[in-house]
Amino acid sequence: MSREMKDSGVEWIGEIPEEWKIRRLKALLIERNQKNDDLKTKFILSLGVNYGVVPYSEKEGGGNKAKENLQDYKVAYPGDIVMNSMNIISGSVGISHYMGCVSPVYYMFYPRNNDVNVNYYHFLFQTKAFQRSLVGLGNGILIKENEKGNFNTVRMRIPVNRLNALFLPVPNLEEQNRISTFLTDKCLKIENIIKDTEKSIEKYKKLKLALITKSVTKGIRKNRKFKDSGYDFIGLIPEEWEICKVRHIGRLQNGISKGAEYFGKGYPFVSYGDVYRNYSLPRQVEGLIDSTEKEQEIYSVKKGDVFFTRTSETIEEVGFSSVCEKDILNATFAGFLIRLRPFEQEKIDTEFLKYYFRSEHQRFYLVKEMNLVTRASLGQPLLKGMPVLIPPKVEQEEIAKYLNKKCNIIDKVIQKKEEMIQEISEYKKSLIYEYVTGKREVPKS
Repeated sequence: MSREMKDSGVEWIGEIPEEWKIRRLKALLIERNQKNDDLKTKFILSLGVNYGVVPYSEKEGGGNKAKENLQDYKVAYPGDIVMNSMNIISGSVGISHYMGCVSPVYYMFYPRNNDVNVNYYHFLFQTKAFQRSLVGLGNGILIKENEKGNFNTVRMRIPVNRLNALFLPVPNLEEQNRISTFLTDKCLKIENIIKDTEKSIEKYKKLKLALITKSVTKGIRKNRKFKDSGYDFIGLIPEEWEICKVRHIGRLQNGISKGAEYFGKGYPFVSYGDVYRNYSLPRQVEGLIDSTEKEQEIYSVKKGDVFFTRTSETIEEVGFSSVCEKDILNATFAGFLIRLRPFEQEKIDTEFLKYYFRSEHQRFYLVKEMNLVTRASLGQPLLKGMPVLIPPKVEQEEIAKYLNKKCNIIDKVIQKKEEMIQEISEYKKSLIYEYVTGKREVPKS
């Protein structure tokens, strides 16, 4: 039997069951704004879009370093809803299962009374509809919605007073409990499928990396003689290959550095992300910078250039490379990058370098040699000393052609799995929305 519905009066919520109510967030949840000034806890917690609230030591994907002065942190308790005020719109929300200290940019909320199931509202805050409702509430950052309906944003802080004023649906406690129990079970099954798929993707990425590393250090020809490279992490190399250092093959140049007011308008700008995410630079980069003709000459982006990520909060993100396969007119590149421009491009195949500088032995060299102080940084002296294997030009082209074919197959498999994860994630959000707004009812046991 279908239930009677009514208009909630809130656009993103839509219709709700007749017996449900609408209340402001502050009537349901209280912000826990407790400072850690007496060092109540030294157990640091972290929050991410993909992994919820976890001990800082277990966080994924790097990120900002923890502050040394823990008195600047806030305290979170088990059962608190934790939100990142800068990334709520991207889904950075989770429930803490620990007592610990968290970044000052986090908000913690706990139930105002016994009629509130905190897990129900945790699910509500994960819906895309709720996240969309936050657009316009942040302070001064442009939000772009991509073709899949997700938000690409830099950092956008949502003030807590604006969160407190938001209207939320309020089922009775019994129904909150039923919805929470049902969604916990359903979402656990979905998340296990996603985790298994992610593990499969990682295996394919490792296979691709191993294939690249073997090809650019041993070649792809059979029945050949080898010689000692002189480097333990490289080992034997084909006898006719040369070995030199980066300083011998090209000139290095750090990127442009300008104030924030110069960005978002003007001419093409190659960003840190353009290099970190791609083996080859996009033909059309999204970044813009107000640059002069002189700057465009000094920091130009030409075919054959190789760019390296120069600095980051974590060592895992430094030293990634991307090649330029076609001139980008009037472009400049970021100060967080280093450009390698080969002296004699006719002796080096750009496609070969695309793979060579992404190989596992290069990562090993950089991680081993790099010093991590407050930020990981790749300086020109270190990069100049990095060994480079140079096969004959014709063999470089052979290797590049071989890897293009093999890596394309692997990349297509990875892409399909990533699309599956995206579809499952969208289904999860849609499922949550249908139940937390009462459009679908959890049967009473």
